[in-house]
Amino acid sequence: MSNISAQLVKELRERSGAGMMECKKALVENNGDIEAAMEWLRKSGLAKADKKAGRVAAEGRIVAAQAAGKAVLVEVNCETDFVTKNPDFVKFSDAVADVALKSGAADVNALKAAAYPAGGTVEEAAKALVATIGENIQVRRLARVENDGVIGSYVHGGRIGVLVALKGGSEELAKGVAMHVAAMSPQYVKAEDVPAEFLAKEKEIALAAMSDKEKNKPADILEKIVSGKVNKIVSEVTLVGQPYVLDTNVTVGDALKKEGADVAAVVRLAVGEGIEKVEEDFAAEVMKQAGLA
Repeated sequence: MSNISAQLVKELRERSGAGMMECKKALVENNGDIEAAMEWLRKSGLAKADKKAGRVAAEGRIVAAQAAGKAVLVEVNCETDFVTKNPDFVKFSDAVADVALKSGAADVNALKAAAYPAGGTVEEAAKALVATIGENIQVRRLARVENDGVIGSYVHGGRIGVLVALKGGSEELAKGVAMHVAAMSPQYVKAEDVPAEFLAKEKEIALAAMSDKEKNKPADILEKIVSGKVNKIVSEVTLVGQPYVLDTNVTVGDALKKEGADVAAVVRLAVGEGIEKVEEDFAAEVMKQAGLA
């Protein structure tokens, strides 16, 4: 059946989100039966998704969702920065964050298996989206924070997301500290969280960097000099020791102390961290396709 009307193709496009040629092919393959064509497109999309699942998806969005006493961050990946602005991708990632919050999913596998609002599971919805977008789409990470006190969330440009839970303090302070963590990415929260190996290595570096004149000082003086240098480094790598980005005249620790607050939990996610990106050599790829390499 080749006489498929433009109106039927338009209706299938609106329902499926697939491209015009794919919709026409689906209708031709299924003799104009729009329901059968919808199922055909879904199966085709899942097959494409399986083929593309091995491709590197290091771009994407970090999305936050929050309700009383709980908040989540979700990382949804795609292959190119261009797709992060695609309305379908944005809608999908926002919906996944909402599902993560409401479902109570404890990890990303549970999230993928959770029910998606439009039907099926989150994982099935991600695979179906491949048919529309044409890139590998992966729900990669989920972070959840629950707290009796306040929770601050902050997402910067869709690429960095932070959750900060406080004991005591205000929502404004929690949001401010979350913004600080997004900007400064402290390695640890407090000095007591810094591993002994880190301290030993910094002490070794401080000693090696000293002049012969400094090294000849009495042992107790030498220890104070080294401790001072190490403590400075510790302040630089800990949240509470860093100058507060919203008021650099005080540290984050000072800002917390002023409101009688303490940090209960901190989570920071950045798009693509830990994913090894493949650097494409375009010229070599063209030569390979042309059979010249």
